[in-house]
Amino acid sequence: MGLQLYNTLTRNKEEFVPLEKHTVRMYNCGPTVYTFAHIGNFRSFIFADILRRYLEYRGYTVNQVMNITDVGHMTLDDEVHLEGGEDKLQHQAALENKDPWQLAEFYTRAFLEDFKALGLREPMKFPKATDHISDMIEMIQGLIEKGCAYVADGEVLFDISKFPSYGKLSGNTLENLKAGARVEVDGKKHSPFDFHLWKYDPRHIMQWPSPWNDHGFPGWHIECSVMSMKYLGDMIDIHTGGEDNAFPHHENEIAQSESCTGVPFVRYWLHVRHLLVNGEKMSKSKGNFFTIRDLSAKGYKGPEIRYALMSSHYRQNLNFTLEGLEDSRRAIRRLRDFTVDVGSRRGQGTNGRIDELCRRASREFEEAMDDDINIAPALAAVFNFVRDVNRLGDDVSEIESARVLSLMNHFDDVLGVIHEEKEDLSGEFTEKIAWRDAARKARDFKTADAIRDWFAERGYELEDTPQGTRWKPKQ
Repeated sequence: MGLQLYNTLTRNKEEFVPLEKHTVRMYNCGPTVYTFAHIGNFRSFIFADILRRYLEYRGYTVNQVMNITDVGHMTLDDEVHLEGGEDKLQHQAALENKDPWQLAEFYTRAFLEDFKALGLREPMKFPKATDHISDMIEMIQGLIEKGCAYVADGEVLFDISKFPSYGKLSGNTLENLKAGARVEVDGKKHSPFDFHLWKYDPRHIMQWPSPWNDHGFPGWHIECSVMSMKYLGDMIDIHTGGEDNAFPHHENEIAQSESCTGVPFVRYWLHVRHLLVNGEKMSKSKGNFFTIRDLSAKGYKGPEIRYALMSSHYRQNLNFTLEGLEDSRRAIRRLRDFTVDVGSRRGQGTNGRIDELCRRASREFEEAMDDDINIAPALAAVFNFVRDVNRLGDDVSEIESARVLSLMNHFDDVLGVIHEEKEDLSGEFTEKIAWRDAARKARDFKTADAIRDWFAERGYELEDTPQGTRWKPKQ
């Protein structure tokens, strides 16, 4: 049946068929770099990474773009509920006594460090909004010429009455917005629901000259349309983001993009549900607000945080707890111990079960992931495989062991939690075992005991069997 994805646009699960047979064009809404990204942000980014990895697992080439919003978009007088409220970047810059450019650069570096620590694969492009101001101006000018946008007092606004299908993604049609409206009409706007493409405020620190004013800056929504189309083309396969992006951000992206090009902007829209902490909305005032650095300071590693944030379905709310992080730590330890342990098995392997177990695990893993990236049963398939191989004990040959490890590596190409450290433990362990065997034959028990102690310091114990010495995690 193939990969099925839930498309927010159609409100249905659909078979994924890319525009090009072997290539996927995917755009992910990235961070606004005014502070450290929190774990709710990273849940969305990790989902995009898992999706990208699974597409690659299935043989696609994925051209992935994730934007970095390094420009403030709000004037001091913007409507809070329509366009995001105060300019957080400019406000935070004042608090930290930095200019906005310095602040954005600092938090961009921090984001990329956290991104790497969580094992996310780097996209084809990390475009910054400030590097694409001229592209935004060009697109805005084109929308004015098409009659879809208008200039008012040096600002440019998109006229949503010129886009009849507005609301098709979120359900917030113009009629529904009017029915629930509680906003005063801005004198500049034809409608209170028109949104800014270009703004004017001489008090705003980040400014660029444009055909409409000399002290302007872009609206929030225009940047993603511009960067997506520049690097991926007018129509793309997949666009992801948090559920709070669906309206107004993604709805406005659709309106301006399709008005500009005349073709559908995105074929599959995927939205990640909110993250809760201890059953409540994350809030600094409640003391349940975490960044990646907060959790690292508590002793948790990137793969453990990654596992906790990816382990439930993306269309379900995730309840994050520190107890859950401990469970993630134990789960990863079990997977890593298994790969080390099974790599040392040298049995006869005459039972013929390994091929059967590998086929079943692969089928169950892929069936789960094909079902809208249903990660929980995919993880269950991996752990069931670990359990079933362990039940065979030492009766696993070297060739079968290699087959098991190959499959675990294949699973981890998607999961990204087993092989955080690329050191070849098995090679070093094998060398130590050979050294110990030679010492024992020479009756150099002091050296042999020292090697046993070396393993013990790393959390492993040695077991001498008729097939040779093997290592395994200490019980």
